[in-house]
Amino acid sequence: MNAPESQEEPLAVNPSDISLDQLLKQLRLANTRCRWRELVERAEREDWSCRDFLAVVVAEEVAHREQTRIQRATRKAGFPFLKTIDDYDFTIRSNIRRALMGSYLGPELVTEGRNLILMGKTGRGKTHLAVAIAYRAIQNGFTAKFKTASVLIEELSEAGRQGNLRKALKAYTSPSVLVIDELGYLTYGPEAANVLFHVVNDRHILKRPIIFTTNKSPFSDWGEVDSSSSMDPLHERVTSPKQTLWETLMNLP
Repeated sequence: MNAPESQEEPLAVNPSDISLDQLLKQLRLANTRCRWRELVERAEREDWSCRDFLAVVVAEEVAHREQTRIQRATRKAGFPFLKTIDDYDFTIRSNIRRALMGSYLGPELVTEGRNLILMGKTGRGKTHLAVAIAYRAIQNGFTAKFKTASVLIEELSEAGRQGNLRKALKAYTSPSVLVIDELGYLTYGPEAANVLFHVVNDRHILKRPIIFTTNKSPFSDWGEVDSSSSMDPLHERVTSPKQTLWETLMNLP
């Protein structure tokens, strides 16, 4: 005996009596709540099918949420300014070609843990490039954090003195991309090498990339940034060919 065919239950209420605004608020569909009247008018004017109307509503909501995510992640990153890769004038630095930066602008920066060191004199655009690469990572769906080396060292050194280093490190190991800006511009205290090594080593274990900007060569001059502690462990971790991608095109003379 065949089972009786299921029949759709009629709506218990008249659709015209349903408060769309209230339901959309409950569902937290903020963009749709603001736009649905305009979209209904457009759908009627352009004779959209029900499917097309629904597709536009969903697509606009998704796009709005993605834009909101990018804005929130950008604010949380703490960039000193917002610059994109399109803002960078590659004609000034002829030794850098945008095409050769592709692996740092795509998802593989994060998925492959592609560390990067931007070295050069002051005013060469190192911070601009670092911010642009980290911002592109945010656009690709990841998170980022920006700190100058001096602030990072000061915060973690203080946390270490208070016995909270492991907890404080989470702020620097959790983001998908970490930018450490201006390493080497100052001489730091005796705890600098230790806290920097913790950051680099922990992120290495998690395969999460770091972007350094510096005016000193990590191969020869990073030992000068710490007034007393040895930078050798950090130097080895950062410059080992197995750990860090070093590109000549990222040297900004």
